[in-house]
Amino acid sequence: MTTTLRKSASPTRANRSRPAVPSDALPNNSRRWWILAVLGIAQLMVALDATVVNIALPTAQADLGFTDSSRQWIVTAYALAFGSLLLIGGRIADIIGRKWTFLIGVVGFAIASAVGGAAVNVGMLIAARGVQGLFAALLAPAILSLLTTTFSEPAERGKAFGVFGAIAGAGASIGLLLGGFLTEYANWRWTLFVNLVFAVITFIGGWFLLDHSKSAERAKLDVPGTLVASVGLFALVYGFSHAETAGWSSALTIAFLVLAGVLLTSFVFIQQRVRHPLLPLRIVLDRNRGGAYLAMFAAAAGMFAVFLFLTYYLQSSLGYSAVKTGVAFLPMTGSLIVVAAVASTVLVTRLSSRVLIPAGMVIAGVGMWVLTTIGLTTSYTAHVLPATILLGVGLGLVFAPGFSLATLGVQPNDSGVASAAVNTVQQVGGSIGTALLNTIAASAAASYVGAHLASGATKSGAQLVQANAAIHSYTTTFWWAAGIFAVGAIIAALVLRPGIPQPDPEAVGVVL
Repeated sequence: MTTTLRKSASPTRANRSRPAVPSDALPNNSRRWWILAVLGIAQLMVALDATVVNIALPTAQADLGFTDSSRQWIVTAYALAFGSLLLIGGRIADIIGRKWTFLIGVVGFAIASAVGGAAVNVGMLIAARGVQGLFAALLAPAILSLLTTTFSEPAERGKAFGVFGAIAGAGASIGLLLGGFLTEYANWRWTLFVNLVFAVITFIGGWFLLDHSKSAERAKLDVPGTLVASVGLFALVYGFSHAETAGWSSALTIAFLVLAGVLLTSFVFIQQRVRHPLLPLRIVLDRNRGGAYLAMFAAAAGMFAVFLFLTYYLQSSLGYSAVKTGVAFLPMTGSLIVVAAVASTVLVTRLSSRVLIPAGMVIAGVGMWVLTTIGLTTSYTAHVLPATILLGVGLGLVFAPGFSLATLGVQPNDSGVASAAVNTVQQVGGSIGTALLNTIAASAAASYVGAHLASGATKSGAQLVQANAAIHSYTTTFWWAAGIFAVGAIIAALVLRPGIPQPDPEAVGVVL
């Protein structure tokens, strides 16, 4: 059984309500694979920056002499700016043009990276990371929007989104590996300076390969929606980030989460009433796109548990170096890339996304279950390796069709904001997952110590209890992450339409 995108009732009415594709909306067909290479490098730069600095933080802390609380802000500043400004970044791409938004994002990201790499104090480093996030919010939706409007033929679209999904999914683990190598063999500052290499390549490629295209209509910016959405998303990401350090009962945590709920609810009402909404509700209310957004949210929440707690386990419990930790993630990266390529070129034309995405969630959940068997003397080959391979396979099955489905059938005028919505749910999902699982891990460790540490225990006995408490906290979070993937599988199976979406040649203004 196959499904098609819904046709307009009549060509006349369709032309009034849905603008035709502008002649410059699709870049030169002969350059599309070179464009994919440029967009892939740019996406890798954005994706790996979520983790490439993490491994370098202890070295940077020793060099600049900042506190542990400041160290948290180096990560949080990037996430706050990125997550809260993505929607406005996507709409800017639609209004002023995807090429110029892309190039501005690349240049701004490079300058912020250079400033961060040259930081002389922690304030300068935190500010640079915040500016990085700001320009990433411009760059990320422009990348996906350009990909959407460049590849219009369904078979080629599948291949392109397979490559993109593999890069987006593997970027975080590549960041861990690259960060480890640069920190150990160069200097922590190169975890930021390395972005200049990516930026030069992508700017030159973008300048010569990309065509200028923007919305066919001179839509005005939805100022009320922009302010409410940006502040609401900021409050949401900050609230969950604050919960990591201050706990869920903190007055500030509760205040920001309540504020986020009020503002984001208000945003929905605003979008129903304004003439040029920041996020047209038709984008998210489509079952396939909405289901893809929910799946990407769950995948991001679960995936970050792997990177965070498995990194802790490998370095703190097994004593791995930064480089060895990065190498340990390579099987996951490799399997994700291979499966995403196969899924996008072979499976999506034969199996419904309603089958592929839930199956990927289940496989990733099984990988998490395998990780619950780790211990203080666990063998990497027997426990961690098969788990990371399963996670790579599962995430590959989610990301490849997920990115494509999330932008399938979107009008060219909305491609930027639809692309931003995908990145937003990933960013928010990762922030929520990290905060939630961090809190669960801390509670599990404290409970274990309270139950097993006897009064008057020897120093060695206390150390053993603490070590086992850490293992218990990791395995507890892996159980929760497995549950997140299970819930994601159920939601995707219920929400996504059955069948394989097919292009409707009579639909007006639909980019496939």
